[in-house]
Amino acid sequence: MIRTFLFSQFLLLLSLSTVLSAPAPPDDTHIVIETRQTALVIRVNKDKDPVIVHLGTKLSHPEEYARISSNGKRGEDYTAIYNSAYTPAGGRNLLEPAIQVTHADGNPSLDLRYVRHESKPAGDGATLTTIYLKDPQYAFEVALHYKTYPDEDVIEQWSTIKHTEKKAVTLHKYASANLYIPADTYYLTHFHGDWAREMNPREEALTEGVKVLDTKLGTRADLFQPPSFLLALDKPAQENEGDVLAGTLAWSGNYQIAFEVDPLHNLRFMAGINPYASAYSLAPGKEFTTPAFLFTYSTTGKGGASRSLHRWARKHRIPQGDGNRLTLLNNWEATYFDFNEEKITALFKDGKKLGVDLFLLDDGWFGNKYPRNNDHTSLGDWQENKTKLPHGLGYLVSEAEKTGIKFGIWLEPEMVSPKSELYEKHPDWVLKLPNREEYYFRNQLVLDLSNPKVQDFVFGVVDNVMTKNPSLAYIKWDCNAVIYNAFSATNPNPSHLYVDYVHGLYKVMERVHTKYPKLPLMLCSGGGGRVDYGSLRYFTEFWPSDNTDGLERIFIQWNYSYFFPAIATCNHITDWGKQPIKFRTDVAMMGKMGYDIVVSKLDEKELQFSQEALKTYDRLKPVIWQGDQYRLASPYEGDVASLMYVNGSKDKAVWFSYLVSNRYNAGSKGNIRLAGLDPAKTYSVQELNVYPGTKSSINNATTTYSGNYLMTVGFNPNVDARRASVVLEVTEAN
Repeated sequence: MIRTFLFSQFLLLLSLSTVLSAPAPPDDTHIVIETRQTALVIRVNKDKDPVIVHLGTKLSHPEEYARISSNGKRGEDYTAIYNSAYTPAGGRNLLEPAIQVTHADGNPSLDLRYVRHESKPAGDGATLTTIYLKDPQYAFEVALHYKTYPDEDVIEQWSTIKHTEKKAVTLHKYASANLYIPADTYYLTHFHGDWAREMNPREEALTEGVKVLDTKLGTRADLFQPPSFLLALDKPAQENEGDVLAGTLAWSGNYQIAFEVDPLHNLRFMAGINPYASAYSLAPGKEFTTPAFLFTYSTTGKGGASRSLHRWARKHRIPQGDGNRLTLLNNWEATYFDFNEEKITALFKDGKKLGVDLFLLDDGWFGNKYPRNNDHTSLGDWQENKTKLPHGLGYLVSEAEKTGIKFGIWLEPEMVSPKSELYEKHPDWVLKLPNREEYYFRNQLVLDLSNPKVQDFVFGVVDNVMTKNPSLAYIKWDCNAVIYNAFSATNPNPSHLYVDYVHGLYKVMERVHTKYPKLPLMLCSGGGGRVDYGSLRYFTEFWPSDNTDGLERIFIQWNYSYFFPAIATCNHITDWGKQPIKFRTDVAMMGKMGYDIVVSKLDEKELQFSQEALKTYDRLKPVIWQGDQYRLASPYEGDVASLMYVNGSKDKAVWFSYLVSNRYNAGSKGNIRLAGLDPAKTYSVQELNVYPGTKSSINNATTTYSGNYLMTVGFNPNVDARRASVVLEVTEAN
């Protein structure tokens, strides 16, 4: 009896092994979604189940995707949909779902079967592939969209959901993406922090179960944890080698990203809007569109992944991503709330003397009944304070232009102070709970952008400033509060609030961008509280952190650089930290540089250095902003952080190195290997930003090196306690 049972089990395993290794049946459909290097392959089997059979390097011969075994999941999957392209809940699936609904008749199950698919050009070299799915028993449909950017090697994925049932259907979960990746081990790098300590990395091996990254902050959603990650397969993430998927969700509100190692030790992945307190009632005939999830798959480590995202962002997402940016001087650290016209116009001359393009007037310029002399009042009352600015913003714009620089302004239009005229006139415009004590974040509340009237008001704040001052050259858009008291007095569906708020925000941003398409806009949120590619569709740049200490910023900027290009990353020289101005300038130069300093307090050499650095930066910024970035030495692994930018023709590079350790005798002990150069070209290496009164230990105009030498043997930038920051220009020799 036992022998018979064992023999039958052997035959079952043999049969299963044959099935697992067998190619797909000839009647299966293969939907191949490809970029220059990557392929995502979805197979539709005889039961019309869409399942993912490949995500990784694309094959040279597309017909061979059909040879991938019919079940490459390394074991028996009783449901046959562990690797579903969009996993429904309530039926035979008992793992983490991508979508969960309750139908109009109360049925909590969903079954999604393939109907058809199509691919078509989507402009700028992109291709859009759409897969249409439907529940066989209900008039409920989902379309999966995959937009590929072949040259940039990026895939943008989202879903649309609709139905024609008799009554509303409740969406409990509605992911943007559902991916499936088999590997032996999985290493997730995610990022965490708080105000002034953003983007701290944490790498961990994923084990069986579900790892969730999420936020419930409403606004400033990235404050504790951004919706961006690196996923390395089979070994921890390396800079220049290994398979790495870099992903980020283009959404400015609550999100959830779940990584599930299934019972067969394969990785299932879902990303989208956080279902927390967000059940969405979808009326018949209406369509719900999820935000986009963006990812790139690299076989050359973290570096290859980030360069792909940078190229994509500059070309396809960030406004004027291949254009210019303005260097600015901000008054905040010079005056805080204590200023008047005389003080501000005097600072214009400081900006002109320094050599910046623009002066930015920060917080404190508005409010009359409740003057904005501290952060407890006035948000919402966007009229010039008559005591501080008796001649209005127009006078400042004109005076700045007479001085020879442009003028910009700070706004925080989404927020309201309880002590404000706006709050007194429109308490129903404010997100707050009835019959509860108000609870404030930074002495303010959030306006209800799910309300169209509030959307009109917020747009009007920006539009009025621009209409009255058409030559205004820059807006810093801040957002300092999270959503406490999450209730809308006007939204008929309370559980729609978190979603509708972001949609309302995007409507306002879209209106501003449409009317003022060339207006430079900084996305600020008390630092990096809202840095995502949903908002960056409308903003030219973002503020990574209020922490501008030069040493701290090396780490913060390093980690943002995995996902966002230098041209969008605002790095300002301020009085935070104890480093000399050369160090702070060299750190700020590896992005979009600006100043928050009191120019009049600079000594003669500091001013001379800063003026020359700005001229150097103006010459080099095309390489820094448009070049490919290579991280050469990690600040987490040694005494020195080092990275470089190389332009497209590989005839010029800018190389930054910084001392990040104060240990005895710390520094660059040997050569650092460069990257991205042409091995056949010959280069000179010259030091920049040499402080007045000092000499470089490197500059020698007669010495040249082959690209092969610099990338194989390397070069020592001679970083130590006396040379804590070194900037080198690598130029093709004539």
